[in-house]
Amino acid sequence: MDIEPPRLSHRQVNLVFAGLMVALLLAALDQTIVSTALPTIVGDLRGVEHIGWVVTAYLLASTIGLPIYGKLGDLIGRKVVFQSAIAIFLVGSVLCGLARNMPELIGFRALQGLGGGGLMIGVQAIVADLVSPRERGRYTGIIGAVWGLSSVAGPLIGGFLTESADWRWCFYVNLPLGLFALVLTAVVLKLPRPRSRPRLDVLGTVLLAGTSACVVLVTSWGGTEYAWGSAPIVSLAVLAVVLAVAFVFAERRAAEPIIPLHLFRQNLFAVPAAISVFVGLGMFAAVAYLPTFLQMVNGASPTQSGLLMLPMVAGMTLTSIGSGRIIAATGRYRIFPILGTGLLTAGMVLLSRMTADSSMVLNSVYMFVTGLGLGMMMQTLVLIVQNAVEYRDVGAATSAINYFRQTGASLGTSLVGAIFIHRLTTELAASGARLPVRGVSSITPQMVHQLPPPVRSAVAHAYAAALPPIFLYLAPIVAVGFVLAFFVKEIPLSERLAAPSPGVAAHSR
Repeated sequence: MDIEPPRLSHRQVNLVFAGLMVALLLAALDQTIVSTALPTIVGDLRGVEHIGWVVTAYLLASTIGLPIYGKLGDLIGRKVVFQSAIAIFLVGSVLCGLARNMPELIGFRALQGLGGGGLMIGVQAIVADLVSPRERGRYTGIIGAVWGLSSVAGPLIGGFLTESADWRWCFYVNLPLGLFALVLTAVVLKLPRPRSRPRLDVLGTVLLAGTSACVVLVTSWGGTEYAWGSAPIVSLAVLAVVLAVAFVFAERRAAEPIIPLHLFRQNLFAVPAAISVFVGLGMFAAVAYLPTFLQMVNGASPTQSGLLMLPMVAGMTLTSIGSGRIIAATGRYRIFPILGTGLLTAGMVLLSRMTADSSMVLNSVYMFVTGLGLGMMMQTLVLIVQNAVEYRDVGAATSAINYFRQTGASLGTSLVGAIFIHRLTTELAASGARLPVRGVSSITPQMVHQLPPPVRSAVAHAYAAALPPIFLYLAPIVAVGFVLAFFVKEIPLSERLAAPSPGVAAHSR
């Protein structure tokens, strides 16, 4: 007979949810908080040649950790896994703040990212344990809003701390918030834990980690550190394919596969997983490169560019919370992936119309439309999958959806970066502008602002001509997600909490 998980009062659920949102805020902020502090950090630690690794190390470790944390939560209990992730994240944060050189900082950022991946998955999976799928929309909407706010708040907070205190506080600021989340979940959170002895899929974990590492390195290095056709990039790409094939064979034989292959036979997992790749591609390409346009073309500072992105956050927050409430009230969700991918496609087309002379009001409208689309999908896709899979697969399925979105983000960012560098080089050469640096990758907003007005204007117009058309290239790619959204089936959202299998004890862990 199934054992009902321990039910918390409404007040207890809200308390736990507050702690979860603090943890999510930490994980989301740390993906972007160092962006505005990077110039100061590399100057202080004397490691400008390693600047890209400060971001790549976190992204690589968090991507590798996503499916591992999801499966561990299913096997040994989500509470202990989530608290371990918080502890790893906090230790990594302290060590980052104490770093004496770039190699140390890069290593500690990887440790921090390993914890950050567990925070993202833990929040979504624990919410699935606390509230029924029908009621869950109210909570997942807030999760999406917090994530969207963090994407813009990170650079703002990083810039403020760097200017008013020290760059090391970009990491130390995590401590009080992380400890609050740790204590709150320890005291209030009660979740079921498995009785049976866990059997971790070690081979599958190693193969998936290797595949993830290769994919992230290809997308991070391709077109920047190495040419796309160079031996290192081609070798990594081939190795990624080989490891992925080996992973599939390993999962077919594993007793507890890290990503159960039977999930891909379910429409309500396979289709949302595919859509997640295209959503990640469009979202992160916009979030990553819109600040570049605002700084280089409109002359905004890093802090100002973050503020100018608020229309996108407003759109994302509005539809994330709104769609969650509508889903909770009606139990219907199919329309939101369709509307969301449609609006995101339209947003890509609108963003491609930005020019050096377009008004900020118009640009804000374009960003707002893009945000509306993103808010309808981010957490709705997770909710659809969690409602469709068995309880024992909730963690693995949740982590897999996030993993595919993160993979799409890596591919989108590298794709846009490679095309952008090529177009910018062509536009600058055509403008005849003489710059104090040889490669376009070395151009910084500070350098552009110090150029003579005619040269500064030429650079701004080159950026305006090079970047926006790329969003138009992304539109048909995102539109594939729009087409796929019509294939999402709709089944009733359960109004009961998912029940663990008989091998799960209803105790706090």
